[in-house]
Amino acid sequence: MQAGLIHCHICEKLVESESIENKHKASCPRCGAAMHMRLPKSISRTWAFLIASIIMYIPANIMPIMTVQNMGKGDPHTIIGGIVVLIYEGMLPIAFVVFVASLLVPLLKMIGIALLLISVQHSWQVTPRHRTKMYRIIEFVGRWSMLDIFMISILVAMVDFGGIAKVYAGTGAIAFAAVVVLTMLASISFDSRLIWDKVR
Repeated sequence: MQAGLIHCHICEKLVESESIENKHKASCPRCGAAMHMRLPKSISRTWAFLIASIIMYIPANIMPIMTVQNMGKGDPHTIIGGIVVLIYEGMLPIAFVVFVASLLVPLLKMIGIALLLISVQHSWQVTPRHRTKMYRIIEFVGRWSMLDIFMISILVAMVDFGGIAKVYAGTGAIAFAAVVVLTMLASISFDSRLIWDKVR
């Protein structure tokens, strides 16, 4: 921005801002997409997605995420309840993976996005490189956030042996999927260039 260049989000073309007549309605000369110095309402949109994900995180952990029935018997389990059962059954590695993927990762993503937003809004004296690394980690982790939902959907589709064994997805799975999608939208809507705006 300080160099007088506008970046196209679609085709990655750099255009000199002086060559654009109407800077409020700039369009890319190559692909025709709308161009902005910074994504419009990036901070407020990211806050909205983040707050919505925090709200959905509560029912995702309180409501049952899955019910496994064996010979007609089975109780619904929340994420925490499932972890406890796995520990009780002696499956500590699986319990650890579920704990990290289902509880720790979404929570750390939400905290990370909130810290990025606050640091940009209040101009924290934190190295922009560190904040950029944090943003890249959040984006990378977001790709693997749907692992639990995929696992549940595969189990529901494959484990259907009538009265012998059956797996049901709970309402907590919907809330958890909402958390994942909302945190992904929050990281996408955040314009990481805002981190560098006040750096000289």
